[in-house]
Amino acid sequence: MFGPRYIKSARTMATGTWEEFFALHLPPPDFEDNRSLLKEFCERHDTYGNKIVLVTSGGTTVPLEHNTVRFVDNFSAGTRGSSSAEYFLEQGYAVIFMHRQKSLEPFTRHFTGQKLLDMLEIQDRGPNTSISVKPDSVDVLAPILLRYKAAHAAGAILHVSFTTVSEYFWLLRAACECLANLGARAMLYLAAAVSDFYIPKDRVPTHKMQSAGGAPIIQLHLVPKMLAPLVNLWVPEAYVVSFKLETDENLLIPKARLALEKYKHKMVVANLLQTRHHRVILVSPDISQEIVLTREEVHAGVDIESSIVCEIVRLHGVHMRQAGEAVSPPRSPR
Repeated sequence: MFGPRYIKSARTMATGTWEEFFALHLPPPDFEDNRSLLKEFCERHDTYGNKIVLVTSGGTTVPLEHNTVRFVDNFSAGTRGSSSAEYFLEQGYAVIFMHRQKSLEPFTRHFTGQKLLDMLEIQDRGPNTSISVKPDSVDVLAPILLRYKAAHAAGAILHVSFTTVSEYFWLLRAACECLANLGARAMLYLAAAVSDFYIPKDRVPTHKMQSAGGAPIIQLHLVPKMLAPLVNLWVPEAYVVSFKLETDENLLIPKARLALEKYKHKMVVANLLQTRHHRVILVSPDISQEIVLTREEVHAGVDIESSIVCEIVRLHGVHMRQAGEAVSPPRSPR
């Protein structure tokens, strides 16, 4: 990674259109396989009239070499997206979970690091060795395992992954193409931390940059704002939720409202870096609604995403009724 004096932002340069971005960056090698999975998943749930939410999660990278050793990364472990995906499943949605490779995922997010291994014990060492869950861990593990098994048995969740910002955008557009047929039954919950800057492919060196050549000067270009084509062209009837993370309270709501005015989507989930785990503001064109966990809820390990998802699901129902869509219980395609 490089310090600020070595990174030069191309703020004065033309940003380029989203069409130019896709023309410049080839799709990832597994793109066609993922597009087929997305198409099959959406068609299957569309047949049964189910609601589908696309949850994007984790951060994108900007490679500094084609054979990547170094990259610029966006801050995100995938906590918001992975947690929200679980609550959308509980609310009866089919979920496309589009996540950064090796970021947190639904259900397994509860057992990061050594937590899962600490819940297990070895029985009968020798040829008949077996592994079991410790009695005091069963009450923790069993409910999560049951929800995981139920979601997968119902075919209610599809995982697709990305690493770079260009991979993310290729998958995002492919998912939108598949979701467009669902009209107002589709929701996009865009919780991924997406790079604002990138390096055009033709300006990225093939091999690892060598320090012997001195400090590199890296010119970052602005990433085209994909919300514009997404809302207006790709999924014009869907309920689209974006996220705004700031560190300055004074900028938070004005920037959220500016985004709504500019892109004409339905909601911005606004949060501050310092308080994001226990306070968010849901900003829509009409109102702003604050969601805050109490001190007791924080100590009890309550996920703020449960309240976020509950309110967004309610508003999505209003959106569907206004569009003439029936709001009905989910049906299993299996």
